[in-house]
Amino acid sequence: MLMRTDPFRDLDRLAQQVFNTTSRPASMAMDAYRSGDDFVVHFDIPGIDPETIELDVERNVLNVRAERRSPAPEGAETLVAERPTGTFTRQLFLGDTLDTERIDASYDAGVLTLRIPVAEQAKPRRIEITGGDRGRRQIRG
Repeated sequence: MLMRTDPFRDLDRLAQQVFNTTSRPASMAMDAYRSGDDFVVHFDIPGIDPETIELDVERNVLNVRAERRSPAPEGAETLVAERPTGTFTRQLFLGDTLDTERIDASYDAGVLTLRIPVAEQAKPRRIEITGGDRGRRQIRG
């Protein structure tokens, strides 16, 4: 289903912990699983305006981009800024077994959920065998 994720994500997280730097916002935390005939992915992106979320797929590569802006008005004196702002991105390499033409996306309570159907050619199917003394039988393929 999921081929691989961003290989530098863990390195970025480790660097942020070691050097206590937040110059680059952390990437989106993600859960992914198969449920029936769907591959489901959840991204944690709280505080994001849904209008800033961009999704695109090119050659089985899914790109997710979202932006969190500072809530402080321009010119305000910031006293504490612990919540990361800026552009958050995540890239997933999807397998050929997913139907990227029919992705369903929703955003609720700070979680972006994608449902990607498993392609018809990847679903289990029965193959009929003919001939022989026993007649016809079906084998799950």
